[in-house]
Amino acid sequence: MMDWPADKVERKSVSALVNADQTALDFWEFICASVELHGNAYAEVIRAGNGRVIALGVPINPELMAVRRRDDGALEYEWVDQGVRHILGQDRVLHIRGFGGNPLGGLSTLSAGRQSFGLAQAIERASGDTFRNGVRPSGLLKTADTLTIDQRRLAEELLQEKFAGAINAGRPMLLDRGMDWVQLSISPEDAQMLQSRAFLVEEVCRFFGVPPFMVGHTEKTTSWGTGLEQQTLGFQKFTLRRRLKRIEQALEKQLLSVADRLAGITIEFNLEGLLRGDSAARASFYQQMLTNGVMTINEVRRLENLPPVEGGDVPRMQMQNVPITQAGVELPVTPAPGGGN
Repeated sequence: MMDWPADKVERKSVSALVNADQTALDFWEFICASVELHGNAYAEVIRAGNGRVIALGVPINPELMAVRRRDDGALEYEWVDQGVRHILGQDRVLHIRGFGGNPLGGLSTLSAGRQSFGLAQAIERASGDTFRNGVRPSGLLKTADTLTIDQRRLAEELLQEKFAGAINAGRPMLLDRGMDWVQLSISPEDAQMLQSRAFLVEEVCRFFGVPPFMVGHTEKTTSWGTGLEQQTLGFQKFTLRRRLKRIEQALEKQLLSVADRLAGITIEFNLEGLLRGDSAARASFYQQMLTNGVMTINEVRRLENLPPVEGGDVPRMQMQNVPITQAGVELPVTPAPGGGN
């Protein structure tokens, strides 16, 4: 969302189209994935003849990009796409960096946690090989006598027919010829491997700053009620807000002109859409904003995709805590600026 000076337009939203080929969702999804996986995100800035930004090109694959500093101190970007070589200055390329603060490029989350991610992949492959190639019977039939081939085949068929499957769990088993049933359990080594897999899910989430429940891992946490709500708020405050702030500052620095900044134009993401799934919280938020005069009726209706109403652009406040001597007395109405009511 882009904020404009109040004497022009109170608030403007960026168009749903970033360029001719992508919607805003497609564009930002690629940008955010590039920052997390590669540490950098790039897109060509399309400007008019007067230098005004009119569009952002299709994001550039970070693996194709080379960044260097010229003799005059400015940055230069070079990449080859489909056999065509591009060389542009820093005023023609939007560059959003990951954490690290290096002007030539940021660090990716994958590079910072490569050891944990590599260990997770190794354990995943090992567990797959173990359960794919290993022999994992649930128990053994033990007998002191040697069985003939026919007796062995008959015993195996009897086990498969009467005792295999969850529907036959708990069915009593009759044994003769001195046979004993030996129950087998998973080995401590295999159990430790399974625990390591669960731990590495949390480790990967920790690197990305994502609550485990958001990836379906709810072993040690609740997936309902206020616990889930507080984790979502924590994700918004401590992870999502920091990432969005990085993008907002990059856009303001690279896309806004000096005149835009002097005019008070700023760029920010609107996080109110995160309340869309919680009707009660959304209604309470709107009520507070309307009661305190922070938002107008039409601003609330715009967030709810409703058409504006006449007179809905004037902020309103409730009158409370009046002196007891003035209770029930109609107070004079102060004219609004500009002659409005």
